[in-house]
Amino acid sequence: MTDAVLAKTYDRTVFYVSDGTGITAETFGHSLLTQFGSARLREQRLPFIDSIDKAQEAVRRINRQAQLDRQRPIVFSTLVDAPINDIVRQATCRFFDLFASFVEPLEQELGVKSSHTIGQSHTASNIEAYGRRIAAINYALSHDDGQTDVDLEQADVILVGVSRSGKTPTSLYLAMQHGIKAANYPLIPEDFERQRLPESLYRHRKKLFGLSISPDRLAEVRQERRPGSRYASIDNCLYEVAAAESMMRREGIEWLSSTTKSIEEIATTVLQKIEARGG
Repeated sequence: MTDAVLAKTYDRTVFYVSDGTGITAETFGHSLLTQFGSARLREQRLPFIDSIDKAQEAVRRINRQAQLDRQRPIVFSTLVDAPINDIVRQATCRFFDLFASFVEPLEQELGVKSSHTIGQSHTASNIEAYGRRIAAINYALSHDDGQTDVDLEQADVILVGVSRSGKTPTSLYLAMQHGIKAANYPLIPEDFERQRLPESLYRHRKKLFGLSISPDRLAEVRQERRPGSRYASIDNCLYEVAAAESMMRREGIEWLSSTTKSIEEIATTVLQKIEARGG
């Protein structure tokens, strides 16, 4: 798809600009933008903008997108270096400086100057939490889609649900943002015919949490992956969703529908369940 076509597909472009990975800018900006659900937004992350040359290239990209969109992009910045931040601020955009919005008021309130240090979130004081997140990400990737039942006892939560109900993105979000080790298993027609969960899950029932989705939305998502297939047909989606929800009720698995919920909302509910059981 060409840039010109993309410009017509989306109402507005949003850039997340950072001298690090950009996850902080993206997480905060995305949380704000979810309040404007009707807007069709094209989101781009510009990470590791840590030099004058990179800042100037970021400005060129933002300005080029402004020309394509025929309106200024929205930019969320967590750039710490003031000269670099000032360069990016000159782009044709609506600029939101997340650090300036919060750091300066905090300096006044606490009576302490911030260090303005790049990458401060990954210093020694946070290295243990950072290590937990990396381990959790590796765990989520190796235990995605029922790839293995090895080390399931290490899981903080095991998500179950039909294919494309949101298990993988929720698992990765929990890992990246909270250091939660999340495995996930698809519920498939063979499970429904046997009317039993995958056998390896019965030893870990207390860790199970289910995700469901409306059949219409499921069919829409699956059509993008396998257009015209039985897998994506509305009849099959109706059957799988009904069978999965029936199984989860029968097995006493707490679950929610991901149809109208963001990944953040789903993850928060899962975290509440983990905390409630003392995990």
